[in-house]
Amino acid sequence: MTPFTLTSLVALQDLSVDTIIDVRAPAEFAEDHLPGAINLPVLSDAQRAEVGTIYTQDSPFKARKIGGALVAQNTAMHLQGPLADNDGAWQPLVYCWRGGQRSGAFATILDQVGWRVQLLKGGYQSYRRAVVKTLYEDTLPHRLTLIDGGTGTAKTALLHQLAEQGAQVLDLEGIAGHRGSLFGSLTAAQPAQKMFESRIASALATLDPDKITFVEAESSKIGERMLPPSLWALMIEAPRIHITAPLEARSRFLCRAYSDLTQDKETLSDLLDKLRPYHSAARIARWHEQAQSGDWQTLAAGLIAEHYDPRYAKSATDRNDAVYRIEVCDLNDDTLAQTAATLHAKFS
Repeated sequence: MTPFTLTSLVALQDLSVDTIIDVRAPAEFAEDHLPGAINLPVLSDAQRAEVGTIYTQDSPFKARKIGGALVAQNTAMHLQGPLADNDGAWQPLVYCWRGGQRSGAFATILDQVGWRVQLLKGGYQSYRRAVVKTLYEDTLPHRLTLIDGGTGTAKTALLHQLAEQGAQVLDLEGIAGHRGSLFGSLTAAQPAQKMFESRIASALATLDPDKITFVEAESSKIGERMLPPSLWALMIEAPRIHITAPLEARSRFLCRAYSDLTQDKETLSDLLDKLRPYHSAARIARWHEQAQSGDWQTLAAGLIAEHYDPRYAKSATDRNDAVYRIEVCDLNDDTLAQTAATLHAKFS
């Protein structure tokens, strides 16, 4: 069994193991884990709570004895289940919360089987410290360029087209699992804040800091997830490319991009009601009527012109002047692909 010390997040990209195994309880794993890790818990959530209660209220010795038996039982199930087909050449990296008893017990058994096991020194906490250092303490070395523009100007779609062209991109809305507005929630729940930060840090570690990375201009919060301060500081100072398009093209694009909401009028109605503090009752009623009648493009145009654009204009004084402005006549895939090719050639 070989200890592994995590020196940087970049080091994870070159880690020479076949599988990263997180042996913590499922709830711990769901909150955050190392990129690419699988969860083979040696204690379930209920078992972990039970052992912890015995430790604090009864006896540490009794807790370790009961916990040891449970760890052995669960490890046996993993050996007979997900690990059963691994041959002798398989090499795992194992970790728990602090790199202590849970991962040590599991790794010892794997080592006795004959596998070459690496054990993460300091466990998940050592990884989390590296993430915090990167996103909260250090100055990021990356060269960002923001894709800016009003609601419905297909910024996310353009970012994906830039990726298709071979440009470096950081898709924050994809990482956050949210489209970045009141209407932007997706079916799946957003990742926990720690997981959001892990995914950002992991993505940044794969990018070449000497090349431009395109990022969609965002507020400091995407859905319920906050952008970490080092990244936000870099975004505030980053140059901007400003995209404009006719209102008709923007409303048509929103109808495509948010087609899921047209299939769920109840959710859409609830979201429209959240705009009541900002608009007259008559305007809200008109938007509700358009939603109920399926007049999606008129509704989208009204939301853009009467809600989003005024707020975008009001916040314009907080943004850097655009280094490049580009106007597109429509937001079809071919136009976005050509726009991406132009931007990639000019800025990459």
